Amino acid sequence: MPTHRPPISRFVVSDPAAGPYGITVGPDAAPWFTLVHAGRIGRLAADGTVASYPVDTPSSGPAIITTGPDGALWFTRSRDHHIGRITTEGVTASFPVPSAEAAPFGIAAGPDGALWFTGMNADVIGRITTDGRITEFPLPVTGGFPSMITAGPDGALWFTLNRANAIGRIDPAGAVTLHRLPTADAGPVGITRGTDGNLWFVEIAAGQIGRITPDGAVAEFALPDRDAKPHAIVADPAGGCWFTEWAGNRIGHVSADGDFHHHDLPDPASEPHGIAVGPDAAVWVALETGTVVRLAPRAGG
Repeated sequence: MPTHRPPISRFVVSDPAAGPYGITVGPDAAPWFTLVHAGRIGRLAADGTVASYPVDTPSSGPAIITTGPDGALWFTRSRDHHIGRITTEGVTASFPVPSAEAAPFGIAAGPDGALWFTGMNADVIGRITTDGRITEFPLPVTGGFPSMITAGPDGALWFTLNRANAIGRIDPAGAVTLHRLPTADAGPVGITRGTDGNLWFVEIAAGQIGRITPDGAVAEFALPDRDAKPHAIVADPAGGCWFTEWAGNRIGHVSADGDFHHHDLPDPASEPHGIAVGPDAAVWVALETGTVVRLAPRAGG
């Protein structure tokens, strides 16, 4: 298993108990991250200083965060069943989801100018406009645990069904198609649109990375460490995808052909979760033990 030690910068952003979890690079080119156990949203400035903004309910469990089409950051609140919004100046707002106990988790900007999210406990996909109007679409499955979601190359949204062992597709009108995975009990979680026109996802229970074409053809690539528990994945602008190995304490990279490279994290048992790529192609990872790390761009892009 090839491992490399490129320049990795480490930033302490919170108390370890606060739990940095989701991360994205905002419209201001700064990393923004959720503090799932503290009920806060953080921002890491270029000089390493950290700003931390409270959510109106400390126990809300902010999870996944993304940039919206309105230039604000949008995030899910899995423990109090809201969608949150924060401006780059730190002004927050929140919107309750219609389904009781829905536990929204994944969120992504759609091609229609709205944001789309998953309702893990309610078997729904939700759509929220930038003025806070929410529509929910039921899924044709019970107990599927929809997890992460991303915009696809075909004008639809694609999402993982962690307990239904499937990848789902929903078009802007709400029509849903499910694609079952070849490996039983694979446990898909993270998903992203690759630069190759396909969707890439992780199988946390199987220790594999998956690829699905827009017409539903699935390929799976086994990690060298099948116990690594890959969690989140993001496209690499230079090709392939980056992903976190939660149990392996590594950042991984998979090429479009399924070749792997791995980068050890500087601290043991750091629990890498969310991952994002900045405009300079640097990779940012949220570590639940209280830090954010930056992996320098690959040589040549």
